[in-house]
Amino acid sequence: MPRYCIVNADDFGYSKGVNYGILEAFQHGVVTSATLMTNMPAAEHAARLAKDHPELGVGIHFVLTCGRPLTDVPTLVNEHGEFPRRGEALDSAERSDIERELRAQLERFFSFGLTPTHMDSHHHVHEHPNVFPVIEQLAECYRLPIRPVRTARPHRLATVDVFFPDFYGDGLTKNRFLALIDRIDDGQTAEVMCHPAYIDVPLAQGSSYCQQRVEELAVLTDPALVEELAERGVQLITYREFYKL
Repeated sequence: MPRYCIVNADDFGYSKGVNYGILEAFQHGVVTSATLMTNMPAAEHAARLAKDHPELGVGIHFVLTCGRPLTDVPTLVNEHGEFPRRGEALDSAERSDIERELRAQLERFFSFGLTPTHMDSHHHVHEHPNVFPVIEQLAECYRLPIRPVRTARPHRLATVDVFFPDFYGDGLTKNRFLALIDRIDDGQTAEVMCHPAYIDVPLAQGSSYCQQRVEELAVLTDPALVEELAERGVQLITYREFYKL
């Protein structure tokens, strides 16, 4: 039986450098999917690229730990009106603020003339017990799959069988990527999370995870990686195809 893999690039919309890196990894590599941060400065630029390349699956990357909110949500921001990067506000945030902001981010996605293929979140905040119920409600309402969550609460949302957050950090190589792929059993669906990018000023000034993104891009566009995935019988898909399996 075939094995199915979605290679999803997070942070689409963070900056133009990130957007172009993701596009490069899609056009000349193994990336099939991306998730868009609608509250970030380069979101509209990302949306235009997505419209120009409809084969790229694009979902929403909900954000509560980066940049500024789209709405007035006082319990989610610091004294500067920004989301705290470590998510310190989530434990005490009002549910109404979380719901208002996430709905606004999703509505902005639709305002770009796009329909999301799936849902995930920056820094995996959709796993937070105060956030997951809102994500669950939105996913059910719009019938969208989500990135798997580590939660004790049972749910019936559509997810891939296996999620790999491990292609991240220092020392990224082709063999490290393939080691993840080799953990997919026959007939299973999997998602590999990645963060390819070109470094630009907003990324260099705003993210501690910077040089590694260029290294990711090099691995993800290595022609040998494409060949080895084919030899392993791995079919690269998006969440559009996942929903049809």
